Amino acid sequence: MRLVLDPAADGPARDLARRESACCSFFTFAFTESHDGRLVREVTAPAAYADVVDALADRADGAAGRAGREAS
Repeated sequence: MRLVLDPAADGPARDLARRESACCSFFTFAFTESHDGRLVREVTAPAAYADVVDALADRADGAAGRAGREAS
């Protein structure tokens, strides 16, 4: 799963990744910067946990949709 975030979310996103790694060691988190300066967070897991990553992606999509509607 790849999430593109505002750079201001860097600290909280890395803190959440640290806490998730402590809880669920099967997740791998990587942070990079996109060509336009935004923060890219990639979440991977072994194939056995694909359903977990898919569920997280669904939640992120839902949250992004709600945030977009609230901002309108």
